[in-house]
Amino acid sequence: MKDKIKSLAHSALPEIIAIRRYLHANPELSFEEFNTSDYIASKLKEYTIPFKQGMVKTGIVALIEGRNPSKKIVALRGDMDALPILEKNTCEYKSKNEGVMHACGHDVHSASLLGVAKILNELKNEFEGTVKLIFQPGEEKLPGGASLMIQEGVLENPKPDSFFAQHVFPSMETGKVGFRSGMYMASTDEIYVTVKGKGGHAAMPNDYTNPLLIASQILTDLNKAFMISPPSYSLLEGDNVRPPTVLAFGKIVGNGATNVIPDEVKLEGTFRTMDENWRKEAHKKMKSIAEEIAERMGGQCDFVIEHGYPFLVNDEKVTNRARSAAEDFLGKENVEELPLRMTAEDFSFFSQQIPSCFYRLGTGNISKGITSGVHTATFDIDEKALEVGVGLMAWLTLSELGA
Repeated sequence: MKDKIKSLAHSALPEIIAIRRYLHANPELSFEEFNTSDYIASKLKEYTIPFKQGMVKTGIVALIEGRNPSKKIVALRGDMDALPILEKNTCEYKSKNEGVMHACGHDVHSASLLGVAKILNELKNEFEGTVKLIFQPGEEKLPGGASLMIQEGVLENPKPDSFFAQHVFPSMETGKVGFRSGMYMASTDEIYVTVKGKGGHAAMPNDYTNPLLIASQILTDLNKAFMISPPSYSLLEGDNVRPPTVLAFGKIVGNGATNVIPDEVKLEGTFRTMDENWRKEAHKKMKSIAEEIAERMGGQCDFVIEHGYPFLVNDEKVTNRARSAAEDFLGKENVEELPLRMTAEDFSFFSQQIPSCFYRLGTGNISKGITSGVHTATFDIDEKALEVGVGLMAWLTLSELGA
């Protein structure tokens, strides 16, 4: 079976590359993946795989039933949305939608899942159980397509016994994959702060309350309060070590001028951690610090926290089985242990409900100059990784089904 899957993945590679390139050239933003959805649906029809389209508007759920379909159900996910990034690559499959780009590899994920679907559908008479394929919208945007699909019943009829997803990893060479059992990725919250003062002429300091100074003090004090110790990202607080934590602000807007003090300043940032109790405590703490500073300096502060994705936990038993299957398929030397990451993934919603494994697919190639990270305007992959990704996911699935 292993050799058969490798052969099928190799034979399917030109088609999967073509699918990936089509998706890459035609990216769509979160929850706007209508053409992407229709294209994926057309491929599933071509493969004669039954599916349901329109979950959370653009999501698709397909089923491949082997013998004794109810014996065990394994779910696989591929996300579909792109990012608001202007692509700087010059390849033939460069984005045709200016300002929108598959810079996080979701084109790879969807193309790979279609490849897996093609292979498993050809082998459906050779395994027992059911494979549930989930093409998910809106991974990049709160509240996350995974959470919305769950609300619409994606984990029912049938309910998966285990769940897998892979994600591109440009810092890992093509041919390799990575796994980590237990806690793997952080929760994420978005922070929106409005600091209010009193505007005026810059030359008349007695007549205004400068919100830029208040905002600066808030940033400085929050940075001190949530100081972290790389590379573990653990927060140091007296003699205590808090769970891995990141508080960072990436945007500040104060629309004044050289001689104009604005009435307000806006800040935007993110908070990430790996403990729900500390997450709640930290929310209260940062809000209290900001509001106290603003009041003390004669202003006001509206501190809004948008609750985002939970932390992602890989089930130990499922992940260990997957790692063992990967070592068998690719060789032990090509399977690596992954470190903790403070990035976030809405697959975490699935991992909180179903025993899951979220693993990394190496897509980099230093010798070819394919080294750009995700969320950059020059991100690309070594397309040989598609053969690895398709073959491995198909093998993990059949291994999990006990085939």
